[in-house]
Amino acid sequence: CAAMANTLTPYLNAIRVTLDAVLCLHNFPSQVVERHNKPEVEFQMTSSALLRPITIARDENEKCFIEPSVNSVRISVKIKQSDDTEIMLCRKFAGFFYTAG
Repeated sequence: CAAMANTLTPYLNAIRVTLDAVLCLHNFPSQVVERHNKPEVEFQMTSSALLRPITIARDENEKCFIEPSVNSVRISVKIKQSDDTEIMLCRKFAGFFYTAG
């Protein structure tokens, strides 16, 4: 279990540092529609406001894909689900995010 924690710590630290950097968001009014602020990650109306996507992977089954822009961030997480306990935990985790909004 200690060896697993030794490989997990750098992975989680890399995600933490990256999120600290990309979550420095700014107000960015739309350059297409007056008086509108649109999340650039979703609408992709201004290519200069989009930043390079980042993938941080521990292995093929555990990775984090981060799509930053000036005024929004999209985060996709793939979590290993190798047994029934991990599958149940992932469902609870996903359910939390579905209801947290």
